[in-house]
Amino acid sequence: MVGHIETPAITVEDALRLETMVNDAKVATEAEHNMSLWQAIKRYPKASAWSLLISFAVVMEGYDLVLLGNFYAFPEFVNTFGTAGSDGTKQIPARWQAGLGNSANVGCVLGLVMNGYLAERFGYRKTMMGALVAMIGLIFLFFFATSLEMILAAEFLCGIPWGIFQTLTTSYAAEVAPVALRGYLTTWVNACWGIGQLIAVGMLKGLLTRTDQWGWRIPYAWAWPVPLFLVALFAPESPWWLVRKGRVDEAKRNLRRLTSGSDGSDFNLEQTIAMMEHTHHIEQESVAGTSYLDCFKGTDLRRTEISAGCWIVQTLCGSAFMSYSTYFFTQAGLPTSSAFSLSMGQYAINTGGTIVAWGLMALGIGRRTLYLYGCIWMCITLVVIGGVSLVHSTAASWAAGGLLLAWSVAYQFTVGTVCFSLMTEIPSRRLVIKTVNVGRGLYCVANIVIGSVTPYMLNPTAWNWGGKTAFFWAGFNFFCIVWIFFRLPEPSKLTYAELDKLFEAKVPARKFQQTAVDLFGRDEALIHESIEEKEDKGGAHHVETL
Repeated sequence: MVGHIETPAITVEDALRLETMVNDAKVATEAEHNMSLWQAIKRYPKASAWSLLISFAVVMEGYDLVLLGNFYAFPEFVNTFGTAGSDGTKQIPARWQAGLGNSANVGCVLGLVMNGYLAERFGYRKTMMGALVAMIGLIFLFFFATSLEMILAAEFLCGIPWGIFQTLTTSYAAEVAPVALRGYLTTWVNACWGIGQLIAVGMLKGLLTRTDQWGWRIPYAWAWPVPLFLVALFAPESPWWLVRKGRVDEAKRNLRRLTSGSDGSDFNLEQTIAMMEHTHHIEQESVAGTSYLDCFKGTDLRRTEISAGCWIVQTLCGSAFMSYSTYFFTQAGLPTSSAFSLSMGQYAINTGGTIVAWGLMALGIGRRTLYLYGCIWMCITLVVIGGVSLVHSTAASWAAGGLLLAWSVAYQFTVGTVCFSLMTEIPSRRLVIKTVNVGRGLYCVANIVIGSVTPYMLNPTAWNWGGKTAFFWAGFNFFCIVWIFFRLPEPSKLTYAELDKLFEAKVPARKFQQTAVDLFGRDEALIHESIEEKEDKGGAHHVETL
């Protein structure tokens, strides 16, 4: 257990207020544990709707980001910006593929750092509205681009609001949802990625017949930020954020906008707010500040490592390889139209995989279990893809394409979806925005490194590894499996306060679900001793608790 904690002198009046908060928090915590999925949907229908709508910002981001990787296999884009190789065939040079992809990641890192300050200071809604206004102006850089240099600048600048959307949407979902809905609303973000990617690839496939520059310019002619701005304008603010800011009355009003009184339950709004206040009270005892530096202090260092690890697993398990799938298919010898069709199948799996993951979680399968066995499945599939790629034939190319879809099934049913739940559940509420941003920032840094070498692996004018690249990612996947087994805890069915206590007690990752937690013992002892001393001595005294 932790050592002595110096608690400021507490008056009887403060003790009675604390007692009321603790009692209400107890009832609300018990209600959270007893709430079924269906009860949560009926009690929080508006929270579900607002969360789903806010997350549609990721549809826009998924759409934008997948365009560039698929443009490398799009004939008109390659004809416009490509360089002829020794055989006369045009390719976007590997150095430009690396530079363009990395510029977006650099912009995302900057956006993530900014989001840590902006969202914590101004709230989720205002930060999102500002990012959407920026997108409205920046997207024209893509549409009017006349050189790869302009596209590089557009990727970097658009990367800043993309970085904000990447974590803000998931953090918002985690804070408006009860325990029973938390895993579903946070993982919906992954479905939004899949929807955006599917729309992008479908549009490019439909434009393959165009033989002019509009074949690659038209995909950038959209106005998605406008309706998303209206959603953010009218959405309720996170009650958790308002409680952290001491704006309890506003938190109550916004929680009322997120809930429904028509579910026939005895839901008590005051008790739910008391649970948020008590969680904030617990974290204030162990977390001195809310800066980025605090993410690397005490128990929060472990939480930052786990949140970042969840992100890193998502990229090291082979997803970076998959982001070049259309290009890989064409280099493997498949016709361009067939390559885009297979990619559409891959992104359809991305969307449907989220629904399947929901079903698995509803059956009681934990996030940790899905992560572990998903990585084992992907590792085996990558080894087989690498083996098939050693055979140079059309049949082997189609087999590799089918196996890539099998990899996508494993990824989207597990790691691709569940990551968005884990990385928001693990951090403390006081540091959630910054911890998630640190994790995603490290993910982007990893993608910068990976994005610098992947084009060389696949490009026939560079290293020309082709399908043998799968062996490379299978090796990294193995290390991910080891990390998951020893470091990743299971947060399902645990409240944020319970997670705080488990991390404070340094419980091993594999024992989170088996360890009992006493959330209220310290506060009850403080209240009891304070009142007793008041009765015995007639004054308020300093109380020290364990």
